[in-house]
Amino acid sequence: MAERYHSSWDPILQPLFKQEFMRRLSGFVQLERKHSLVFPPEELVFNAFKLTPFEAIKVVILGQDPYHNDGQAHGLSFSVPDGIGLPPSLRNIYAELTTDIAGFRAPASGNLSSWAKQGVLLLNATLTVRAHQAASHQKQGWEEFTDQIIHLISQKLDHVVFILWGSYAQKKTVLIDTKKHLVLKAVHPSPLSVYRGFFGCRHFSQANTYLEAHAKQPIDWQL
Repeated sequence: MAERYHSSWDPILQPLFKQEFMRRLSGFVQLERKHSLVFPPEELVFNAFKLTPFEAIKVVILGQDPYHNDGQAHGLSFSVPDGIGLPPSLRNIYAELTTDIAGFRAPASGNLSSWAKQGVLLLNATLTVRAHQAASHQKQGWEEFTDQIIHLISQKLDHVVFILWGSYAQKKTVLIDTKKHLVLKAVHPSPLSVYRGFFGCRHFSQANTYLEAHAKQPIDWQL
């Protein structure tokens, strides 16, 4: 399993993998893979932890579930691989970036890997899903795992920007020490809610302003 994530995560992930709830979760996911198609592929489940070393985390963008249609999920929240059509929420994220970040041009690709490599942890609360069945792997243990990840980031690192879109993500605020981190909240960028405060939230420029104020390199959001 170690090659599936960056070695800097070992002190964080290894104790979690030994917990009973993770053993149960692993058994559940393995059984699901035997009987159903599960996304993302096994080697990409921990992709967020592979592309973003622990000490390099500057921003956490929290999603809920992996995409559940063919070829979309690759282990990064809101991101899809090159060659896959842009999901509606990601289109809206690009639209906000166009107005928030001077010179930003919306790319054709929805692959956000370059953000991940700059220190943006693109973390879903649930890391697997049954094909074409949204939320099918919720409440099996993933949320306990990712809640502990969020808490440990808050505890062990300083001056991280947590971007929480939608009420589900915003409930995670209780896991974060808001005295030493910046928490940015808005409605979810889905078409159902985007006009109720996502457009105009300016989270990307706010994140960079905060990072620079704490002597950190800002994120180049252009893809």
